[in-house]
Parts: sequence; structure tokens; C-alpha cells
Amino acid sequence: MKRALAILGGPRQGGNAAVLLAYAAKEAETAGYEVEFIDLYSQNIAYCRGCMACKKTGLRIIEDDLSALREKLLACDLVMLASPTYFANVPAPVKNMFDRLVGAVMDDNISPIPKPKLSPRQKYLLLVTCNTPAPFDRLGGQSSGCLRAMNEFFHTSGMRCMGKIIFPGTRGKTAPPPPVLHQLKTVFH
Repeated sequence: MKRALAILGGPRQGGNAAVLLAYAAKEAETAGYEVEFIDLYSQNIAYCRGCMACKKTGLRIIEDDLSALREKLLACDLVMLASPTYFANVPAPVKNMFDRLVGAVMDDNISPIPKPKLSPRQKYLLLVTCNTPAPFDRLGGQSSGCLRAMNEFFHTSGMRCMGKIIFPGTRGKTAPPPPVLHQLKTVFH
């Protein structure tokens, strides 16, 4: 069975990022994936110290929950990351996850161009929510800034993009609008 990792990068369990991730997980299950959820806000992941020791060994240096997350990332076929937009970027726990996983996803080589450690057979799906309504979320760089940060991590790691879905204008909404749900369905079918 294909394995999918559904990572919630937002602080609210019932928030729009969580709701969008739940829809994506349902579509993934329909497409034959076994889905495992991880809530970054419930994980004990210490901040990166910038020592780059993880790049040399590919292993974690700090004892925390990152080891389990790292193993799941390396073993999965698909990662679905849902994040709200925080000032045109990802929330701190998402950025911290990226920083701490650098040794797991990039080789320490002498070339200035990073060498990916993950496989192009592994896919990623990016899910972004943004309070700013469309098209201003993109024109102002809000949701596109968040997507850029997320895409950079997974693309540089060597994975292949399956899709990028934005749910703009989330203020006061409790579910993605039909066009967003349709886009999500087309990613898996």
C-alpha cells in the first residue's frame, strides 16, 4: 500500500488548514493511500542550532520528536503539507521543521548546489490557506510567498510536486469552496 504523510502546519485543529488537509487525506485514501496525520504544533521539535552537523551525518543531533518525523518522511510515497499563511510565509513550526530536516533531505557536498537525498518517486502536495481574498492573496504575495517557502524545501529535497492548492479568503469560512475542492479532486484522479 502507498503511504501518505498528512502534516498540519497550523495551530488550530478545526481551522481551515486542518479542514483542507482532511479533504486531501480523504481524496488520498480514495486513491489508495494509507494516510498518517502529524500535527506539528503537538510535536516536540527543538529549534535548529545552525551547527550543520545533521548535514554531515544525515541524522538528528538534538533528542526530540524529529527522528520519528524524519523516518516517516523518508519512508512515505506522498507528503501533504497544509499551512496557513503567516505574513507571506509559513508559521514558525513549519519553518523549524524545514530547518531541522536539512540533513535528511540534502547531501553535504562541496558544490554550492544542493544535492537532494529524497527520491522523485516521492510526491508532495502543498495546501495553503490565506485570509486575504483572491486575487489579492497572489497579487500581494501572501499565499504565493507561503507556497514558495514550502515548494523550495520539497523541490530541493528531490521530491516531485503533485499539486499546489490555495484556499484564499478564509476569514469567516469553515469549508473550502467548490472550486478548491474540485481542484483537490483533480490532483488525485
